[in-house]
Amino acid sequence: MQDEKAFVLELLNPKTQNEAFRKLLQLYQKPLYNHVRGMVLNHDDADDVLQNTFIKVFANLKSFKGDSKLFSWMYRIATNEAITFMQQRAKKQGISSEEAQQKALNKLESDVFFDGNEIQLKLQKAIATLPEKQQLVFKMKYFEELKYEEMSEILTTSVGALKASYHIAVKKIEEFLHTN
Repeated sequence: MQDEKAFVLELLNPKTQNEAFRKLLQLYQKPLYNHVRGMVLNHDDADDVLQNTFIKVFANLKSFKGDSKLFSWMYRIATNEAITFMQQRAKKQGISSEEAQQKALNKLESDVFFDGNEIQLKLQKAIATLPEKQQLVFKMKYFEELKYEEMSEILTTSVGALKASYHIAVKKIEEFLHTN
């Protein structure tokens, strides 16, 4: 992609922002959707969170300092939006975040947009047993194949802490899969 500073300027310029925003959507909509979908599990919820993400990106673009990559900044916004969405959903239902995640997981089998098989569903169930941060780290590394350095930038956590979280998550998932 062209120089990010120039691209951000195009996004901020009223004369070029429509075309630049279309390009932004073309480049980042699918990877951000996949990330959000992995967190909220439901297609419609993922679409809602993604829409909120792009609204926040557009509204806050002026505050983007360029300290990180544009994608990392957007990824962080998407992650925070998904976490907020899940917490609000749990609060509305009067249940814990873990219980809300379990309910979403139970609906996954009947979701027409979920094309996974029995093994993938079992993996999702194993992931759902992890604490929220370990889930996030595992999904980003395993499914999205992000490098620890990218994850560190997105989650503002050290590479060492991310490696430890991933290692622990893998061990817990292996244990779940062997016992269930």
